[in-house]
Amino acid sequence: MVRIALLAGSRAIALELPENGTALPPPPPTKELIVDITAAVRDALRFPLAGAPLTDLARGKRSVTIVVEPPALPVPSGQRDPRLEALVATSDELETAGIPSRCQTILVAAGLARKPGRQELAALVTPEFRRRFRGLVVVHDVEAPDLVALDETGTAPLLISPTLAETDLVVTLSAAESVLHGGPNLLLAAGAAESLQAAQDSPSLLETGGSRGWRLALAVERALERKVPLIGISLALAPPRLGGWASGYPYDARALGRIAHSNLRRALALVPRAARWRMLVAAPVEIAATAAFAGRPSVAHAEALLATLATRTTEIDGEFDVLCIPVPDTTLMLPRERPNPLAAAAFGLGYAYRRWRDSPPLSQDGAIVLVHGFERHFAHPSQQPYRTFFSAVRYGRDSETLSQAARDAGSDARALAFYRQGQGCHPLLPFADWDACRPAIERAGTVVVAGCHDSVVARQLGFIPSHGIGHALELVVGSMGENARVGFMLGPPYAALRPATAPDTSA
Repeated sequence: MVRIALLAGSRAIALELPENGTALPPPPPTKELIVDITAAVRDALRFPLAGAPLTDLARGKRSVTIVVEPPALPVPSGQRDPRLEALVATSDELETAGIPSRCQTILVAAGLARKPGRQELAALVTPEFRRRFRGLVVVHDVEAPDLVALDETGTAPLLISPTLAETDLVVTLSAAESVLHGGPNLLLAAGAAESLQAAQDSPSLLETGGSRGWRLALAVERALERKVPLIGISLALAPPRLGGWASGYPYDARALGRIAHSNLRRALALVPRAARWRMLVAAPVEIAATAAFAGRPSVAHAEALLATLATRTTEIDGEFDVLCIPVPDTTLMLPRERPNPLAAAAFGLGYAYRRWRDSPPLSQDGAIVLVHGFERHFAHPSQQPYRTFFSAVRYGRDSETLSQAARDAGSDARALAFYRQGQGCHPLLPFADWDACRPAIERAGTVVVAGCHDSVVARQLGFIPSHGIGHALELVVGSMGENARVGFMLGPPYAALRPATAPDTSA
């Protein structure tokens, strides 16, 4: 039988692939990479997909705001991200167009995540650029009292940072990782907390259809365009490449077999968890770009997302009855931390599962197996708002109970003060994480947590705890029938799943 390795928690778990099991690795990394990011960004800004080039937009302008994102995605992160060089190239192009760096403002939009500190901000650009940049660096605060109203769509007010409303030109810079990450979503992330929470319930992260977050982002983009000229730059990133002992994982079948049979894997299981976690975060990772596009943020982002999916899509033969998703011992947000149970669920159900196109990879009322320890660990003080969420779900997970709990959390002065000081995430982030999990939970009839160390917290979320992956698979396959098809998602990075017979559609 074929033996594979799953990265779950801080350990690599070896597993014999069942007879009806299918490994779902992402495609091997492409070799067609951009060698000169600076030149690629410069060309994109001079020849955008839609709209006027940057030189025309900047003519006669006195100030500009460059909106950027913390490089939380993809996972794992690389030590040197192409977005660093792209930001430098964008600033230099603005100087060439007549807007010096002292008139430039870099707006960092982290959404509901913890506001980046000095160290994280320094990592957004190259050391040489930090020495010569004379403009401002502003971290957006979703609770700022001076947010500017653009328009209203339904119950979600369209509010933005005054840094966007009071400038002469806006430039967005991001990587196209999903429909809800990058492009016009940067403008949404530079707005109010309520809009960001409302944007999380998209069935798929790779399709605009049915995505409320995408519609809200487009509404913000169009409303802002009526006030100020706007152009966006979107990069298509190649899948991250792991180095060291994990080199080739999860793309190469030989690497999967090597890790599964390695004595080092067994030795690492004896290392204290804290040490394994530090080794996991410090693992060498290489990230490169395959394309750069410019134009209206939504247009550039859609084109870059298609280019990204061209290098990350794995075709599948129909739906699976069981989907096994290993969850690593890290968070989706920066800085990387040990995840609490809800953050781990958001990683597996809200991110990995939702990476599909055309149709869901799981049959209706199928089963999902999350492979993670689900320890009740809350990093202090950054993850303290998650305690509030778990206190609320003790009384039920119905929408009315959680909506009231979210309203109470959103008005918690102490939690909001921690967020505004950059010490913790926004108190609404746990509720947004749960909303991101809903599409997977509603699709699956059962969610089992394999290797669960805290059965109480798993049951609070409505999941079934299990001692190990073998027992979990026996449980779900037994209930689904011995002919149940089981898919094993390998990662991160995870593949974008798409039916092999599906027609080619745009993102």
